[in-house]
Amino acid sequence: MNKILFICTKNSCRSQLAEAFALARNEKGIKIVSAGTETAEVHPLAIKVMAETGIDISGQKSKSLNDLPSLDFDVVISLCDQAAKNCPLLPGNPERVNWNLPDPAAEVSNNNLEGEAALDVFRQTRDVIKRLVNDFFERGYLVALMEAKRGRDIVINNISDGIIAHDLNRRVFYFNKAAEEITGYRREDVINRDCHEVFPGRFCGGKCHFCDGALPITGDIIKQEISFATKDGERRSLDMTIKKMVDANENTVGVLASFKDVTRELQLAERAGAINSFAGIVGRDGRMLEVFELIRDLADSSAPVLIQGESGTGKELVAAAIHNEGMRANKLFVAVNCGALPEFLLESELFGHVKGAFTGAIRDKKGRFEIADGGTIFLDEIGDVPPAMQMRLLRVLQEGTFERVGSEKTVKVDVRLISATNKDLGKEMAEGRFREDLFYRINVVPVKLPPLRERRNDIPALVENILKRALNNSGKSGIEVSSDALDVMMSYNWPGNIRELQNWIQFALVRCKGPVIKPEHLPPGAGITRSSDNILTGKKLRGKLDAASVISILKEVNDNRAEAARRLGVSRATLYRFLNTIGKV
Repeated sequence: MNKILFICTKNSCRSQLAEAFALARNEKGIKIVSAGTETAEVHPLAIKVMAETGIDISGQKSKSLNDLPSLDFDVVISLCDQAAKNCPLLPGNPERVNWNLPDPAAEVSNNNLEGEAALDVFRQTRDVIKRLVNDFFERGYLVALMEAKRGRDIVINNISDGIIAHDLNRRVFYFNKAAEEITGYRREDVINRDCHEVFPGRFCGGKCHFCDGALPITGDIIKQEISFATKDGERRSLDMTIKKMVDANENTVGVLASFKDVTRELQLAERAGAINSFAGIVGRDGRMLEVFELIRDLADSSAPVLIQGESGTGKELVAAAIHNEGMRANKLFVAVNCGALPEFLLESELFGHVKGAFTGAIRDKKGRFEIADGGTIFLDEIGDVPPAMQMRLLRVLQEGTFERVGSEKTVKVDVRLISATNKDLGKEMAEGRFREDLFYRINVVPVKLPPLRERRNDIPALVENILKRALNNSGKSGIEVSSDALDVMMSYNWPGNIRELQNWIQFALVRCKGPVIKPEHLPPGAGITRSSDNILTGKKLRGKLDAASVISILKEVNDNRAEAARRLGVSRATLYRFLNTIGKV
């Protein structure tokens, strides 16, 4: 069935006349509706002039768009310019026609017309509308518009990319077939609804450019990768392109997003080692890929997360990634180092205080929990929190409430808690320094970060990334790390993990005066390398390799030389040079 909407400003005259003439034709397979952007009583002169044609509209009620049970139309015909401008984007993006007729009621009122003179104004409008309605149905306009819409829909519904579009109120008016297949949501589940209400965790995966009503300030295309949960709860990675939509007058009218499912491609790339980073975290070691996958899984959750790992492994970076990939990404990420503050300052830092609560409290101050309301709070070194403060933290997690220091007023917040520690909390609990009930509250989703010495195959990518950022910050360029220097880094034990690696690169950039960082540019003592079975110097590293061991490992890994280098604890460049010396290249 084809659905046609006649729309005017008040649905009191012109759109009512058009609806009446269209209904009088008794066209089969066509639903006719009229409405206004606002409502007013049907004009009595409109009722009179229609009665002259044998059509009774005295029982008609004025309707606004909000009164209609459905806004899904194929064709929208505006009876005036104002209605054409004020009519919102409707589901399915129907074809638009604007007849732009003058308002007879306004003409009668402005000219103080009465009697036959007033009726003649309405009769003139009536006759024009009757002719336009008949022409619309009889001269092929409706058929042409429906064919154009069908042709457009066929094209859009047969492309592989999903398309979703919403207006300035986030009300979805377009959702194509590919979007249904990718997301698992049917068109009728989505159309004419706020996209934030339809999709748990928001369709944008927390990266919405319209969450606060603010569109991108330019017409530039925005590209981003999002993590999305289908209607069945399946996690998918979507490659999304977003652009604001403008009308013929360059007025912003909504947002258009196209997206494709790249889950399979990302999985294959990860398995092949083609992906070196995710959410700003560098790594392609198997354990890091598991961390990346867990971050994606946490996108639609507000469950507390406990990140454990040695100092310098990047716990805050992982916490920020969990926040940025999640549904709270448009809110604040607030980090607190619990180990850096004494207890009396930590309480004020976390929960705030009121003026006069203690010496030096010269004004009211919000705490970090209050600042992070709606977002995420990251408590680093939570294992250092004193027992009394642990009790207060437990209450916040259980009830979402607290009082500022010196205040009796209860503050309620909604925050996601991410904690981190380099301590063994099991041991801390056994020795009575950490509460068991708090541990089970913060450890809902544990994330374990491996030390750098256990993910040596990530070192080349980390070195490249750290060097690139350091050069950008210093304004330098054209400096690279020699294979010999990389050999030293690959065989070092890294007690300080990634933070220590960053320090090495910074030190080397100070020492290096040429285009290549060499072993002698590394920090004092950097040439000493430690392995699980011996202690070596960087210059003696090649002596660690022997032909029998290398050939044996190459056989085990089916001549995968990258994997062989990883097992031998050397760079691929070193392995290739050694193979060349024994004639195996």
